[in-house]
Amino acid sequence: MKRKSEHFHGSDIEKIEEIYGIKKEDIISFAANVNPLGISPKLKTTLADRIDAIMTYPDREYSSLRKCIADYVQTDFENIIVGNGSTELISLFIQIMNPKKALILGPTYSEYEREVTLGGGSALYHQLKEKKDFTLDLAALGQDLTPDVDLLVICNPNNPTSSAISRNDMAKILDICKEKGIYVMVDETYVEFAEDFNTITSVPLASTYDNIIILRGISKFYAAPGLRLGYAICGNNDLIKEMNRRKNPWTINSLAAIAGEIMFTDKDYITETRRLVTKERDRVCKILDSWKNIKYYKPIANFVLIKIRKEEVSSMDLFEAAIQKGFMIRDCSTFPFLNDKFIRFCFMTPEDNDALLKTLQGRLQ
Repeated sequence: MKRKSEHFHGSDIEKIEEIYGIKKEDIISFAANVNPLGISPKLKTTLADRIDAIMTYPDREYSSLRKCIADYVQTDFENIIVGNGSTELISLFIQIMNPKKALILGPTYSEYEREVTLGGGSALYHQLKEKKDFTLDLAALGQDLTPDVDLLVICNPNNPTSSAISRNDMAKILDICKEKGIYVMVDETYVEFAEDFNTITSVPLASTYDNIIILRGISKFYAAPGLRLGYAICGNNDLIKEMNRRKNPWTINSLAAIAGEIMFTDKDYITETRRLVTKERDRVCKILDSWKNIKYYKPIANFVLIKIRKEEVSSMDLFEAAIQKGFMIRDCSTFPFLNDKFIRFCFMTPEDNDALLKTLQGRLQ
């Protein structure tokens, strides 16, 4: 197979299909970080019965959905705002805050920097050090939180490192930022996959700190990126009011709003997802422990970051070895502070995980 020069994101299945000539339905995406169980069974069996909902406008306040989300995350429903995916809420929040200088913990998702720069601000990075396994050094972060910084952006657990900041440490960060007039945006897209997510999520902090907004969605844990449903938790009533004032009405369609209510109450699905991901995360890591030509960084989310230690093998080499077998992994060379020695893949079913590991090991031996 001829080597290709493009780099691909987890959602680039159609591009992969075009360039490599592999039908998208034949590709198992280990790059998208989506729940391997697929969508909620409860949603599959009940959503069609609600089809008549599209004949009327959604509730402009989305009260029922917001109360359902509030119950799910255990906060006051007045602290909830919903949007057309978390990306809409990120964009709306940054437009309102209009940060002149944002500090982003990286390597991480590129959309944060993009939104800041689109608004005319500058985005700088606080680098999570490889020698510390990409875990946060609070003292070092404090030094970078200079008086000219007005926004701190944190993905927690972080993509692509799969590292996480505890809620206790997040409270310390919020205290520092409160003193310096810095707002904190925390993206919790992957927190529900964490085994000890209750010690990681920042949602309880929203009731006591007015300088934090927490973002979540249904694309990954609930395997429903096409529904475009996101939500934010924030205890700052003035900010919530301003976001609602600026947000276009009815950005979530009726079926997406109903689907959210159904998914958030599918307790069997939630339990089984966490059981599967926890079991496979532990099992795959035990296998990786025996590999000599890689180093992996302890994963908290549903994916793992790996450094290639075999000199003649690059991240693109592994990407192409995998795609030839119908497996799509993430070449991490385009992330800030990473290079062509890093890959990332998520945990799927045991059978798919074993097949991918066999493919990667064959190229690394």
